[in-house]
Amino acid sequence: MKKKSKKTKIIRTSKIKKKKKKKNITIAKNHFIKSKTIDPKIEIKKIKKQPNEKRIYNVNNFIIYPKHGIGKIISVEKATMGNIEISFYKVFIEQEKLTLSIPINQQSRLRAISSPNQVKKSITILKSKPKVKRTMWSRRAQEYENKINSGKIYDLAEVVRDLNKDNGVLADQSYSERQLFEKAYDRLIREFEVVLKISADDTRKKVDKALNRNQHQDIEQ
Repeated sequence: MKKKSKKTKIIRTSKIKKKKKKKNITIAKNHFIKSKTIDPKIEIKKIKKQPNEKRIYNVNNFIIYPKHGIGKIISVEKATMGNIEISFYKVFIEQEKLTLSIPINQQSRLRAISSPNQVKKSITILKSKPKVKRTMWSRRAQEYENKINSGKIYDLAEVVRDLNKDNGVLADQSYSERQLFEKAYDRLIREFEVVLKISADDTRKKVDKALNRNQHQDIEQ
């Protein structure tokens, strides 16, 4: 009889322990649910910022603005428009005596001046044979205009090469041809001058030599 009583005691104690565990679990669950309802998590929403590009240009840097050619950053300024603070470059285009305000977050419109290696490649393009398409002049003129406004140095070199009349006779060029040639020629000269760090006269001599323009000038003199 004694052995049976011991077994019943062990069974009862194990049952009591299990009941206590269940109670503790339910209490913990209830406490967790209450804490959730009492202290809800606050969602932090990130404020979306206006997309911006890394500033890569500084004051006194030369840059290329495609529609106007080479310019110089004279200052970096700030202004408030509609409760929004905007930072922008002040760019002076010497050739046109024009000052532009270009927002820094739109500086993808600008490009850095070419490297000396790119200038060398451009001179090689000037020395190559012209590639003139047999299409209407109006269509070709539009293509040349687009190349000039692209601001790409190789495109400028191609326009100068294709519209160059190495015989030096103005009668062989129409007014619109001369305008496009001079526009591309002047922009190319100014960029070469800044990159090579030589005078405007020396730059012109270098470009004219690549275009074979010097030979005819010497003959006329």
